[in-house]
Amino acid sequence: MNFSLAWIFANKFRQSKQQSGFISFVSASSTAGIGLGCFVLILLLSVMNGFEKELRNTLLSYIPHAEFIAASPDGVYLDDETKLKAAADPRVINLYAYTKASGLLQNGSKMKSVELQGVDDNYLKNKPAIKVPAGAFNKNENGVFLGKGVIEKLGLSVGDKVQLLLPAATQDLSFAAPKVVWLTVLGVISLGGEADDFVGIMKKQTLSFALDVRLGATHIEFQLADPFAGRQLIREYGNAFNQAVYMSDWTLTNGHLYQDIQLVRTVVYITLTLVICVACFNIVSSLVMSVKEKTSEIAMLKTMGAQDGFIRAIFVIKGMINGIYGASIGSFLGVLAALYLNNITEFIEEIFGFRLLADGIYFINYLPSDLRLIDVVVTYFVAVFLCVVATIYPASKAANIKPANALQ
Repeated sequence: MNFSLAWIFANKFRQSKQQSGFISFVSASSTAGIGLGCFVLILLLSVMNGFEKELRNTLLSYIPHAEFIAASPDGVYLDDETKLKAAADPRVINLYAYTKASGLLQNGSKMKSVELQGVDDNYLKNKPAIKVPAGAFNKNENGVFLGKGVIEKLGLSVGDKVQLLLPAATQDLSFAAPKVVWLTVLGVISLGGEADDFVGIMKKQTLSFALDVRLGATHIEFQLADPFAGRQLIREYGNAFNQAVYMSDWTLTNGHLYQDIQLVRTVVYITLTLVICVACFNIVSSLVMSVKEKTSEIAMLKTMGAQDGFIRAIFVIKGMINGIYGASIGSFLGVLAALYLNNITEFIEEIFGFRLLADGIYFINYLPSDLRLIDVVVTYFVAVFLCVVATIYPASKAANIKPANALQ
């Protein structure tokens, strides 16, 4: 079979001036539908990739990847055996011992719940995402850095004093007066999203003393090279740890964000692939009508010696050309939109005067995009493949035409 000759005939049939205007419209709509599906699919996959990337670079830059939580009110300490094991483990970047407590901040008649984290200079030095400089508590051990939302809720400014109320534990589990600590606001931190409404950073020794944590810390955090290995690693270390602790990882506290991203990615891919399939049905319709219209030409080709495979190839190529045009244009526009998504969203926000992602709700306040070549390639070839599959029935109908009946 001469493939190049079949390609020439397919193009002639597509560009025929005798072709019905309705067939041309159906053919063009199928090309547009395939292009639109590819465009939207590549753009939305890039957005989902962007959210996943920002989850790694933003949220996972300050929340613990995996951690031990003290089971005893005396706290937990980082022993030498665990330090040596972690130092030799390429999966572990660093270990931190810190103290965490929930309490109430009071400024006059205003009160706000807060989750305080007591840290040391090593923690601050290796966690730049928190935006608290190392040595920040050297001059004032009772200083605190509070989230933007906490500051706004309590009406505080840098340098103000605020009262911290911590729950007091008793042996018989009865109520006791809360412990009171006066803190000085040293600065404002903004981590993004809901964290700004409850986060507070202070010196570890100050918080541990206020809670009467005798072993120095309540948590041991593992900073990992791959945060997604946190669940397996924390159990491996926990089984060999010589103190009573609870084991936790980020998938238990914030894993719903990653799961939501993966769910949306799957739904988007399935939905838009079905949109492309619907567009391919238009190819079936246009080819069936084209076969009906070109019956006499097909019969003439057969009387000249054209085999069934050659006739079938003509209509497969004709439908595939529509798919290639649509997939190419849609993929090109999708790549452009994904690359310049920030500029596009900024323009839309400026024109209509609203933000697509509001501050204080999501962990980022812009629409991210991370274009990946594999997404473009898979989308393109899936679209072309579906177009080829859609041509099988009309092409078979064309190959089965009997010249004697068609030329009567």
